[in-house]
Amino acid sequence: MKGSLLGVLLSLAPLLTVFAQDFQFGVHNLEELDQKQYAADATANAVVLREFGTARISSGSRTPLIFDYHVRIKIFNSKGFDQGDVIIPIYKTDNDRFESVSQIKAVTISQDENGNISRTPLDEKKVYKENKNKHWDHVKFAMPNMRDGCIIEYSYQLESPYVFNFRSWIFQWDIPKVYSEYIASIPAVYNYNVALKGGQPLTTNKAELEKDCFNPGGGVKADCSKLLFAMKNIPALVEEDYMTAASNFRSAITFELSDYVEYNGYKRKVTQEWKDIDLELKKETLFGAQIKKTDLFKGRLEPVLQGTTDELSKAKAVYAYIQKSFKWNKSRHFYSEDGIKKALENHTGNVADINLSLLAALGAAGVDADAVLLSTRDNGIINKLYPVLSDFNYVVAKVNIGDNSYLLDATDPLLPFGLLPIRCINDQGRVVSLTKPSYWTDLKASQKESKIYSLKLELAETGKIKGTITGYSKGYEAYNKRSAIKDFNSVEEYVENLDEKMPRIKILNFDIKNLDSLENSVVETYEVEIDAYDNLNREQISFNPYFMDPIQENPFKLDKRSYPVDWGAPSDTRVNVVLVYPDTFELANKPGNVGLALPEGGGRYMASMEQEGNQLTVSQMTQLNKSIYLAHEYPALKELFNKMVQTQKVEVIFKKK
Repeated sequence: MKGSLLGVLLSLAPLLTVFAQDFQFGVHNLEELDQKQYAADATANAVVLREFGTARISSGSRTPLIFDYHVRIKIFNSKGFDQGDVIIPIYKTDNDRFESVSQIKAVTISQDENGNISRTPLDEKKVYKENKNKHWDHVKFAMPNMRDGCIIEYSYQLESPYVFNFRSWIFQWDIPKVYSEYIASIPAVYNYNVALKGGQPLTTNKAELEKDCFNPGGGVKADCSKLLFAMKNIPALVEEDYMTAASNFRSAITFELSDYVEYNGYKRKVTQEWKDIDLELKKETLFGAQIKKTDLFKGRLEPVLQGTTDELSKAKAVYAYIQKSFKWNKSRHFYSEDGIKKALENHTGNVADINLSLLAALGAAGVDADAVLLSTRDNGIINKLYPVLSDFNYVVAKVNIGDNSYLLDATDPLLPFGLLPIRCINDQGRVVSLTKPSYWTDLKASQKESKIYSLKLELAETGKIKGTITGYSKGYEAYNKRSAIKDFNSVEEYVENLDEKMPRIKILNFDIKNLDSLENSVVETYEVEIDAYDNLNREQISFNPYFMDPIQENPFKLDKRSYPVDWGAPSDTRVNVVLVYPDTFELANKPGNVGLALPEGGGRYMASMEQEGNQLTVSQMTQLNKSIYLAHEYPALKELFNKMVQTQKVEVIFKKK
């Protein structure tokens, strides 16, 4: 959740407030050392006792941003020792412009079984810098002499030349915090948009005016807005399956520079409006100029478009052509790397090279199409309060035909027309047209993840089960299946690997259809022999009819989840098993039918069992009708999966007549 916290920060009236100060370094108390667990979260392996930070733009000609940080953490057990592996990311542009860290202090305070207290300071020689990539280094150190029950404490100062990127503050970690406080001192010549992210409320939000606090030189002076943000009793953000980027949900304060006043008094605007961004993108050499290169494709498309009679068939033909013409280099951006002409010659490129080529080719074919900028699921949700191009990391095409529109990503040759990869299903994208103003569009799955299994089996007196397993995969499940098969050198190699992963099931024969027909379902048929029992010379045997693709454990384990469950797409799974067993046996138990539905038509799980003569029919259906389940729907979803896990453990008992 994102919201505007303060519109204009720098016209604040003086307030009579007393601002808190940093806590004293290395001063412990016995109560903290003796603490065995955190009362508000007994499962926590560690807890932040206190955290304090300040950020200010210093006076002087260079006016760097100075950030001071101090934290004290209680470690309850060895599972919390990872809190002692400290990493401080620092940004760099080149050899003359980079962030730096200094004044590092760290100490570990512990108590042995006899009550003796020891203090182990960090050896400065154990601090080192690691180069991560072109723009990031990591300053790293490990807290010394850690043991169960210890307290670790460290502080440092970071100096940054990038005053436009005022330091954000992350309140919520993967461990809880008792108290976290941040003070930002911002000169009146800078105006920032400030946003509070996440679901946790601020405990304290204060402001006061500091007179003449900023002096960049040349006789210029400015007042500062001193802002205090604090939270108490912050719960840990525990990451669980089926969530988008954790940064979407962590409680944090962020700053985005809106405008600033230069020394000559001129007010320079930084935050743009979408009309400014639209114009910039249309003129951009590596974006709008690439989409206009329709001449690159006119000659190439003549054989591709032969036999096409309408816009939809043209669009599908162009899409398939671009898919086959490029190999994605796995790089994500909405700007082309070196232009689509070079990418076309090399048959490889980043996301923009491929999808801007798609847009240019669609334009050459006379198909109406626009670019869509988006942020992938692992990159976070876009802040829509004001446009920030750096929030985006991907571009796809939007084809408009009559009353219908189709979102296309040609980076993957296995994606059917109109199906975006799940990585792109993330809230909304910004449609950028060369002729119209930009606008937001929903990024939704156009198809379900659908799979159907039909099993026809017969139990012989030898104890072996023989029969056929037929699977039908549609939508995202078909894409996943094709991707899994294409990872192998051949279909035969895929089936061989499948056979090896199922030691009791032997694949005797197989047939897989529609691997290259992306619009159709993938149909798999396997003739199998299952080594179920040594023989049937026994009084009773047990059989689990839910052995096909079972859910081994519930992926939802939290008592309460504060963020949505996001599948990306709805799903529908159906399994039908018909087992014929020998006349010498009869069914000793018949588990009851199971049915459980989610509120408001959100989905359902059903399992039923029917017997007729010596034939047992078991049916199972799981429908999840939503792509996203909100936090208040979590308990019902968790219970649905509990019921599925319990049901799929049920054994059917046969006994001799």
